[in-house]
Amino acid sequence: MMRRRFAFLRAALVLAMAGTLAGCAALNPFNWFGRSEKERRAPLTEIKQSLSVRTLWQASVGDSRGYLLAPAVAGGSVYAAAYDGTVVRLEEETGKQIWRVDVGDAITGGVGSDGERVVVGTAEGEVITLDNDGRLLWRARVSSEVLSPPAVVGDRVVVRSADNRIFAFDARDGKREWVYSRSAPALIVRGPFDMEVRGGFVFAGFPGGKLVAVALNNGGLRWEGTVALPRGTTELERVADVVGKPWVGDREACAVAYQGRIACFDLRSGNLLWARDISSSAGLDVGDGNVYVSEDAGAVTAFNRSGASLWRQDKLAGREPSAPLALGPEIVVGDVEGYVHWLAREDGAFVARQVTDGSPIRAAPVPIAGGFLVQTSKGGLYALHAE
Repeated sequence: MMRRRFAFLRAALVLAMAGTLAGCAALNPFNWFGRSEKERRAPLTEIKQSLSVRTLWQASVGDSRGYLLAPAVAGGSVYAAAYDGTVVRLEEETGKQIWRVDVGDAITGGVGSDGERVVVGTAEGEVITLDNDGRLLWRARVSSEVLSPPAVVGDRVVVRSADNRIFAFDARDGKREWVYSRSAPALIVRGPFDMEVRGGFVFAGFPGGKLVAVALNNGGLRWEGTVALPRGTTELERVADVVGKPWVGDREACAVAYQGRIACFDLRSGNLLWARDISSSAGLDVGDGNVYVSEDAGAVTAFNRSGASLWRQDKLAGREPSAPLALGPEIVVGDVEGYVHWLAREDGAFVARQVTDGSPIRAAPVPIAGGFLVQTSKGGLYALHAE
């Protein structure tokens, strides 16, 4: 167990984040200790393509510099960003560029949009909001860098900072409305921390294995659930951080933790419904009654809604699959070499594969009309469809 855990951490990226993370240290699970180029990476074997894959359109945004920048889809448009400050708006159907602007700061979190406002976060902890024509509306500041997409919901913009705080701003003028804050352990995963806003609550996972539901109107805590408990004797062994975007349905909320568990909770009370030991640094998705999670080791695993294991596809070992996207009869993940894989919902068998530009696909695929989007680390934006 110790050998496996240390294999996922690169010593050079166990960084002291004084000033940025208030004295905490961050672990980057995307750069694993002791791994040369393709070491531990399973080779791709030939598969029988039972689906016909088509690229609907392709665009170039700009390099992400290793950050998990993901596109947002709203109101018939796609919004995407690059580390160098580029923000673009494209037609969802054709990929035709509508506008491209430079916000002048390094973007590390984005994009969030409701079709009227477009929001990104920066390495310096600035929140930048544009209107639908790419014009600056307002700027606001949070307490540290932003590593996940802001959420635009009604008259609020909700932003998570890397130091375990959630901020709510008035979407019209950027006035701060409330802040929810949690203490951080000595080490945290510098990975994908996302939020889901639904039914008047913000759902977010935190270091230490906690999933919380916070009231959107005032930041008050509705409930707190334990996804995973830190275990072990060293700080490194005790890292158990909730990663990825929580999934929230009509009656339950589910999340997964690095070196921890996958767990689902009653949406109203926060009571634990079920949990299974598993480790992920990417995240999960739910579709057609099943829960799908990308494991650290590279496997993609399916559970039913009672927590029983259905199947495990382990032929992506070491390929660092993205969080999955459940698309009806198929499950889609991207990998570290820019491949997109379609897995059958019933048994996890490969049914299609498509290469993009060869650079990592870190963020989860995003659904669009007639298909889905993936954004690569080099900034390629691909709209794909399979039938």
